Amino acid sequence: MFTGIVEAIGKIRAVTPKGEDFVVSVDSASLDLSDVQLGDSIAVNGVCLTATKLPSQGKGFEADVSGETLSLTTLGKLNSGDSVNLEKALTPTTRLGGHLVSGHVDGIGQLLKRYTSGRSERFLIRPPKSLAHYIARKGSITIDGVSLTVNKLIGDDFELNLVPHTLQRTTLQWLKAGDSINLEVDLLARYLERLLQRNTTTDDNDENGDTSAATGLSLEHLAKCGFLG
Repeated sequence: MFTGIVEAIGKIRAVTPKGEDFVVSVDSASLDLSDVQLGDSIAVNGVCLTATKLPSQGKGFEADVSGETLSLTTLGKLNSGDSVNLEKALTPTTRLGGHLVSGHVDGIGQLLKRYTSGRSERFLIRPPKSLAHYIARKGSITIDGVSLTVNKLIGDDFELNLVPHTLQRTTLQWLKAGDSINLEVDLLARYLERLLQRNTTTDDNDENGDTSAATGLSLEHLAKCGFLG
């Protein structure tokens, strides 16, 4: 698990194809890896990767990237010298400054437009249609590993406001219209959808097939409690 608060901007040292997969070598730059062991998780542009090699000299690590990960993320487009957002897995004492992030990217979105708003930048992003219903105004979303708040919904698209500090400390500063980005929706949205689906199917523990006791959740109940607009 992660928080979506980027700790350092690293660089890709090398990308080595291994059949349908590849091995990525990352220069961790200012990120302290002294407390990282083989098998630990590190988020690279929002993608949870397992450290498979930690060189004894210098800063950096290697990780395997599977075909599944390549199909759902932008990691397959990385080249030597590209900058990436890095974050070590959280610990029980980590400050949760962003939101709970799994590092399991849901899909690839596209930056449609960016423009200046005061000292900040506004990003208009188009997610895959299959993810649009998870995104809510003032809800959380992760963009290339960065925890951000959704400012506005425009149809299936959504808008973000990035303050100068976020731009300076992440690779989002270099994004331009047309670029692809990794998206991870809020964990709560995923689980809520699953609970609602469960309420419309037969409870495995109910021999009579009665679905009323499955979760007690329904769209009507959520609307009544003020969770739906």
